[in-house]
Amino acid sequence: MPHNEPVLQYAPGSPERDALQKTLAELKKKKIEVPMYIGGKEVVTGKKVAMHPPHEIAHTLGHFHAGEAKHVTMAINAAMKAHASWSAMPWEERAHIFLKAADLMATKYRWQMNGTTMLGQSKNAYQAEIDSACELIDFLRFNVHFLSEIYDHQPISAPGMHNRLEWRPLEGFVLAVTPFNFTAIAGNLPTSAAMCGNVVVWKPANTQIYAAQMIMRILKEAGLPDGVINLIYVDGPTIGKVCFAHPDFGGVHFTGSTGVFNNMWKTIGENVSTYKSYPRIVGETGGKDFVLIHKSADVDVAVTALARGAFEYQGQKCSAASRAYIPSNLANEIKKKLVAAVKTMKMGTVEDFSNFINAVIDEKSFDSITKYISAAKKDKNAKILVGGKYDKTNGYFIEPTVIETSDPKYAAMCEEIFGPVLTVYVYDENKFREAINLVDTTSPYALTGAIIAQDRDAVLLATNKLRHAAGNFYINDKPTGAVVGQQPFGGARGSGTNDKAGSMLNLYRWLSARTIKETFNSPTDYKYPFLREE
Repeated sequence: MPHNEPVLQYAPGSPERDALQKTLAELKKKKIEVPMYIGGKEVVTGKKVAMHPPHEIAHTLGHFHAGEAKHVTMAINAAMKAHASWSAMPWEERAHIFLKAADLMATKYRWQMNGTTMLGQSKNAYQAEIDSACELIDFLRFNVHFLSEIYDHQPISAPGMHNRLEWRPLEGFVLAVTPFNFTAIAGNLPTSAAMCGNVVVWKPANTQIYAAQMIMRILKEAGLPDGVINLIYVDGPTIGKVCFAHPDFGGVHFTGSTGVFNNMWKTIGENVSTYKSYPRIVGETGGKDFVLIHKSADVDVAVTALARGAFEYQGQKCSAASRAYIPSNLANEIKKKLVAAVKTMKMGTVEDFSNFINAVIDEKSFDSITKYISAAKKDKNAKILVGGKYDKTNGYFIEPTVIETSDPKYAAMCEEIFGPVLTVYVYDENKFREAINLVDTTSPYALTGAIIAQDRDAVLLATNKLRHAAGNFYINDKPTGAVVGQQPFGGARGSGTNDKAGSMLNLYRWLSARTIKETFNSPTDYKYPFLREE
């Protein structure tokens, strides 16, 4: 059983803080050229796209070489060429590659993993540490453990025979489409499928390429054979058009928006007669994550859950607290303390370790988030308790913002915002059951949620009534921070297929079992004993 990678704290004067700050300075001094990796070869196209830190858009980190449809086809061909030898490689040999990659990330490349994530995705040191170091390392180590347990699961054998299950990879290739917000997810989606013997075409978000290329370089150093994972930078419609029309398409491992995933599913369904096998469709999508506070709650616990849950990494976590339901008896105290806490949050670049808040990922996201803030300033049913300012002159900065609404169905209570905006609604402290019903019916999503209460009956009631409202449910804590091996992650309803990354449940999706029965003393006559004449 592996252990979770210890989280370094980066306190002033610590060696890890000094090492990371030195790495950040070194990374900013050089501009890198990022190729695609197809069949083990570095592919450049000349169509270069600049990479800028979201918090310092005037600075250029380097350029990546954008691809087109022919590069998707090249990646599929390279993957299928590698399929036979990779799927036939002994499991122990495949496992060693990923365990070595985990160790390289934990030691030799820890600062580069965190540094590229901080600069490319505007994460502070701690958020990068728990993501691009610890969680990705955990995914690799725990998935090796989980997969070994799956392989060990075998059927019973009756006398005179031997039965076994062969845990085959899928017959075709897997498409991994990964998001900007977690480097760990970007690393896990292709490697979890590859670990099972599959070959992969990997398309990261453009805004995560700076760290994605680092993952690929480490995998190659760890000994990953050419063509097993092919890293390409192509727009979504192009990659979908090529992959979803290919007869060898075996499955998609996706994290992103619900709308994109719905369109993928529809396209796959329309093309299902094209494929050799029914594809596996695994997706973790949107969220409108809640914190439900009971009248018995500890105020400081509630405030901390809201402050951390809503505003760590600028609210750009799938699990971020986005809507909160506050009982009338605690409302004034919670709002007062929450406003005071938010006002102490410093905002700026990632190089200044005193900044809790950094920039949102890009201009498109900035514009989308600020529309909700602008609307709240004008709506009679809403008021801004704290924050509300934003500026994209030097970087995409949005103050952590708390909106209070008198309408529980207000847009900011229902729609995914994916930014540093928390909307709160005050309910009658004596109408807890009605509040539970509001939580359950307000949003189409069901990813994460939390109940804050000291009354055990209230905890039990909310846990039961909100059974389908969140795939990850937290009691007296923020609804974020799932740890591999401890809290398998995923939600249902509009939040995805709930295949639980960080557990063996996800790995089953990238395997196709074959039952093999061998008879030792084979029968030689079709007649059974009951056919004999007396």
